[in-house]
Amino acid sequence: MFWCVAISVVACGGVRGESVAMRDVVTHQQLAMQLRKSDQSDPMKKLKAATGEDPSVLNRPKDLLSQSDIISFNGLATLVPKRAILQVPKNYSDRIGFKEGSKIVSWLDFLAANRGWITTVEVNRTQAEGNLDIAEETKKQMSKSGNLIVATFMTGPISVLPLKENLKPETSKP
Repeated sequence: MFWCVAISVVACGGVRGESVAMRDVVTHQQLAMQLRKSDQSDPMKKLKAATGEDPSVLNRPKDLLSQSDIISFNGLATLVPKRAILQVPKNYSDRIGFKEGSKIVSWLDFLAANRGWITTVEVNRTQAEGNLDIAEETKKQMSKSGNLIVATFMTGPISVLPLKENLKPETSKP
């Protein structure tokens, strides 16, 4: 009997007489009012409709193979973007392209299996866009290397566009 009284005292708010806040269940009208308020403040209704051509139709992705180079060796092959291969020595030129029966693997798996003849050169985004040239020291090391050299950005292969020439208009004196 004592335990029943003690439990009811604790459940009703303790010995200090604290009352437990009780709430009613939300009614249908209250839910409907909240829905109307959220519908009135919906930002998507204020958004203007897009005009012009549909960009998903206009910018369709091209064929993956037409935008990639394939490196194959020893039964494995991988895809790298065009212009990612910076140097192909003559003795490795037969490894560019798909060899029949090769298994296509990810770049990292292929690189791990072929680390002996592939060298990577880490480039930044500005260099990949062609706005900044690759450092002269790196170019010198590349020219001395006998390995296939692939440009990477954050360990993944990336295309390196040709260096954009800053054409300055000629100034002539009148």
